[in-house]
Amino acid sequence: MMVTMTEKPILEIKDLHVSYGAIKALNGVSLYIKEGEIVSVIGSNGAGKSTLMQTIMGIVPRESGEIFLKDEPLARKSYKVINQGITLTPEGRQVFAPLTVYENLMMGAFSRRDRDKLEEDLNWVFSLFPILKERQKQYAGTLSGGEQQMMAIARSLMSRPKVLLLDEPSLGLAPIIIRDIFKELKRINSEGVTILLVEQNARQALKLSNRVYVIQTGNIIMQGDSKEMLTNPEVEAAYLGTFKKKSLPCD
Repeated sequence: MMVTMTEKPILEIKDLHVSYGAIKALNGVSLYIKEGEIVSVIGSNGAGKSTLMQTIMGIVPRESGEIFLKDEPLARKSYKVINQGITLTPEGRQVFAPLTVYENLMMGAFSRRDRDKLEEDLNWVFSLFPILKERQKQYAGTLSGGEQQMMAIARSLMSRPKVLLLDEPSLGLAPIIIRDIFKELKRINSEGVTILLVEQNARQALKLSNRVYVIQTGNIIMQGDSKEMLTNPEVEAAYLGTFKKKSLPCD
């Protein structure tokens, strides 16, 4: 199934604030994703990228702000967020090591009621990542890092999300594996899944996505078309954490 982008946001975040005690993690973050887009969020360590993803999922509580999925308020509990159509592939993969690949994938479908369609979707994720079909009876803890990342993405897809959140999918992987995974992310998007990508590998993120938000110390300091950002020398400075916020206009 080919997907076309719409002008209406499928996911919209308005003035989101999150704190860890006295530490402000997100300070009025606002962003949107149109249906069919790939949108990336880039920034240095500690910028608030993972907090953003975990807050969308209800793992981290909101201090204030609103999140909407297709104009409906997004739930604040993780299992309800999944039921509404958003799922997260977490940083560090977080596979269930003592379970097989097949069992991990089925864990991703635990909330689904259309059990009759699971076989079809299992075949779909196997077509994306054929190595998982070969390894489906193997314990997840014995897979390579790249195979575990593929499985983590496939596990998220087994919930048939409207929006897939990806937190640092390239972390700790060899360049050739990163290339293969990002190629499949493009295919996943083309087959109907909107993607919000958090990534420290700025160049890979910009090449893959339609639009980008740059985040620094909990603030969106820059946003725009990803291809244009590829030629903006300030973006590399932002990724390295040396941006001067006062010099940056937001679109």
